[in-house]
Amino acid sequence: MDILYLLIPLSVVLVFLIGFVFWLALRTGQFDDLEGAGFRILLDDDDPQAKADPPRHKAETEMK
Repeated sequence: MDILYLLIPLSVVLVFLIGFVFWLALRTGQFDDLEGAGFRILLDDDDPQAKADPPRHKAETEMK
């Protein structure tokens, strides 16, 4: 029974701490755009040809 004198205040402090962290995340915009990253990866326009043949520098083309 004596352990309740420790656990109840500790749990109340923990609830307030979790609530504060959640409030801080809301205020900083953590949950503003939940779907944006999923759409950005689908709309990624990587060109496979551009990766296989990188653009040459002017000095390399003049040597040939």
